[in-house]
Amino acid sequence: MATPLPKAAGRRTRKAGAPARDSAPRTLGPVSDLERHLPADWWRTLFNAVYLRTDGDVVEDAGNTEREIDGILGLTGLTTEARILDLCCGQGRHALELARRGFGHVTGMDRSRYLVRLARRRAKRESLEVTFREGDARHLRMPEDSFDAVCVLGNSFGYFDRPEDDAEVLGAISRVVVPGGTVVFDLADGDWLRDNFERRSWEWIDRDHFVCRERSLSADGARLVCREVVTHAEKGVIADQFYAERLYGPGLISDLLKEAGFRDIRVHRGIDAESARNQDLGMMARRFLVTAHTPPRAVRRGPRAPEPDVLVVLGDPRLPDSVKLDGQFNAEDLETVSRLKHALERIAGYRFRYLDNHATLAADLKASLPDLVLNLCDEGFNNDALQELHVPALLEMLSIPYTGAGPASLGLCYDKALVRAVAQGLDVAVPLETYCGPDDNAATIPSVFPALLKPACGDSSIGITANSVVHNATEAVAYLGWLRETFPGRPILVQEYLAGREYSVGVIGNPGLGHTVLPVLEVDYAGLPEGLPPILAYESKWDPASPYWNEIKYREAEVPDGQARAMIDGSLALFERLGCRDYARFDFRCDGDGVPKLLEVNPNPGWCWDGKLNLMAGFAGLTYPDLLRMILESAEARLSVGGVRKIAAA
Repeated sequence: MATPLPKAAGRRTRKAGAPARDSAPRTLGPVSDLERHLPADWWRTLFNAVYLRTDGDVVEDAGNTEREIDGILGLTGLTTEARILDLCCGQGRHALELARRGFGHVTGMDRSRYLVRLARRRAKRESLEVTFREGDARHLRMPEDSFDAVCVLGNSFGYFDRPEDDAEVLGAISRVVVPGGTVVFDLADGDWLRDNFERRSWEWIDRDHFVCRERSLSADGARLVCREVVTHAEKGVIADQFYAERLYGPGLISDLLKEAGFRDIRVHRGIDAESARNQDLGMMARRFLVTAHTPPRAVRRGPRAPEPDVLVVLGDPRLPDSVKLDGQFNAEDLETVSRLKHALERIAGYRFRYLDNHATLAADLKASLPDLVLNLCDEGFNNDALQELHVPALLEMLSIPYTGAGPASLGLCYDKALVRAVAQGLDVAVPLETYCGPDDNAATIPSVFPALLKPACGDSSIGITANSVVHNATEAVAYLGWLRETFPGRPILVQEYLAGREYSVGVIGNPGLGHTVLPVLEVDYAGLPEGLPPILAYESKWDPASPYWNEIKYREAEVPDGQARAMIDGSLALFERLGCRDYARFDFRCDGDGVPKLLEVNPNPGWCWDGKLNLMAGFAGLTYPDLLRMILESAEARLSVGGVRKIAAA
């Protein structure tokens, strides 16, 4: 007869963390079928600090980590010169331990933004040289042969709804590891666990919190489905979450590796873990290790493909530009382009050339078709912001693949009123607003003051000045008249003025291929002179002599979990619904109750070295070249199939 697990079998599923739902302030109550409540992509957004609280007795234990690294190094014989990828690295405990032991080429990657950021902070605190990246294990945006070894530790394999996705992870690993390289898997013994899990248990995790657990097998018996209800003794339920892991025994994982072409597959006894709380170990109690070598690279047909030819399309400095200060390119713009070129020079694996003459744009494109266009022409065709969508439209007519959003998305997002309507349909909070059409001759007076008036169509804060914030009917009528005179034919928005904190969310990636959400940025208006409304006026982007330019600062936001989750979830939903691609920025501002409301969506947002997107990348420990490389790799992943570049035929 099988021996039952001590207490809560199946509690721990991975190094990257059991999921936690910040937005679950109450329990669902009794649930008859756990699997029915399991989200297919539960692993996408549910990893946060709750995991470190519930499982910290094991996965935050230095002794456990040291023993695990001892065992892995003993089995593999890896030297300190080896290039190692710690895949699904979580908070980086194994990657950091390798760095402490002198390994100088370690990269960690995980889907959890929270845990990756924590890993970076820990590496910085200890002055350890480890690269941490956020990404999807199925889509490793890294060059072939980047690593000598990949480790997938802490039960970090088997989360996807379909077994085909696990096979896709193996394919991605075999691509980025050199032929004959080493792979290591640390897995729960699914054969044993299937017969020995305990259906219900609970335990105190500290003086204030306890967790109740339920577990059941999926209908096909292939996965263990788990539920955790985490409760604060005084505040009540703080999380009610569901997750699962596919149950791999030694035979099943060996067969899967063989099918993927891996060689020299060996199963080893697992490393015993200890609990600092002297509580149950769940899936960490009965584990095994698998080592194997990656398959030989498939024989290539023809010569190795050259570095892709990337054409960078920019605004035309020869032409006037009504958006810029004094209506033309100035020294700051030319310096921005110079910094861009210097950053692109530091990105290996590409050949870059540049095109900024709009008079010959179509002819130049036809004369020398690139593999990919890096579309940075946010000024628009002929430097007309209303014609920004014309550039990708031309590229599509010529069948040239490009980075960033398509013409439909750019056209839609240019109209702030339409974006607001889409956001409302997705339950994303938006400001109160009145739309004033270009033919509406009646004065639209706000019902509540102060209010904000701005053009409904436009970018770069066009039409937003210190006078945009109006406090009475006289000011409102005067500014409405100025807008109509200055921007004839454009509709105008009369909007509630939001006086709370202002944030930006940056997203890099694509639906289905994985997103990187950059650290949230906050706009700091504290330095503005008294009397100037705290808004991102036109001068903040274009006039170096303005206090808006000089006194507004940007910093990494410290956002309550609920607010952050609302903004990030809303941004990801809008990214997909509005057809954004590769990268986008979403701006929010809070009302008097602290509710963040969407201001605008920016597909193909500002790419410059001192822009919001690069500042957010810097908060994440990324350099300007890192940001540009991520945009390129996101486009390549979207335009490729099975890891083989098919850009030219896209």
